[in-house]
Amino acid sequence: MFDLSLLLTGPYHDLLVKGLLLSLTLLGLTLVLALPLSLLIALLRLAPSRILNAVAWSYVEAIRNVPLLAHMLFWYFGAPELLPEATREWLYGHNFEAIAALCALTLYTAAFMSEDIRSGIRAVPPVQLEAGRALGFGFLTTMRLVVLPQALRVTVPPLVSQTLNLWKNTSIATVIGTAELMYQAAKVETATFRSFEPFVFATVSYLSLSLLITGLGAWYQHAYPVRAAT
Repeated sequence: MFDLSLLLTGPYHDLLVKGLLLSLTLLGLTLVLALPLSLLIALLRLAPSRILNAVAWSYVEAIRNVPLLAHMLFWYFGAPELLPEATREWLYGHNFEAIAALCALTLYTAAFMSEDIRSGIRAVPPVQLEAGRALGFGFLTTMRLVVLPQALRVTVPPLVSQTLNLWKNTSIATVIGTAELMYQAAKVETATFRSFEPFVFATVSYLSLSLLITGLGAWYQHAYPVRAAT
């Protein structure tokens, strides 16, 4: 029989809410870090320098062609091996699981977002960039003042989709022991021998925020429809 009290009150409720809050924190911090990084990578891929283009291309291809699970495991188990033993022990004793998850999610998400931003920039007619350069603006100034404001409407919808993917990807952090929502749901299931309640809580949480993100994306597309560039 479904035990609603397990979800509404008590220590198991607290564990599930704590996990949900950590998942939301991972989502928020990753967006804050990934968005500027993705913009930088997109600009490097479009910069008038073959070296910068190659660096950005290598980053995107190296990140996108490796599963997120592998990134998680690398940042938790592999990267610390490059550090002194004392530093490594300190990290593992201070919630390094969440830090490793944040690093993996940020780098992984930024690689995908950078391609969406680059596509949005390329959707702006090249004559706009040429006009900015004709006025004496440099590449970055032209991008900031002329191209990026126009590319925003094209870029936002796919970025919303990437945000939705990011929210679902936070669940993968459970494999390295990050105490996010899925980790806490499994912990409650182990302690209570009840699987239905904690995983219903997790499912409803993921579904609710996913629908909210999807709704915001639909509202934006309705309020600011993308029109063909001329």
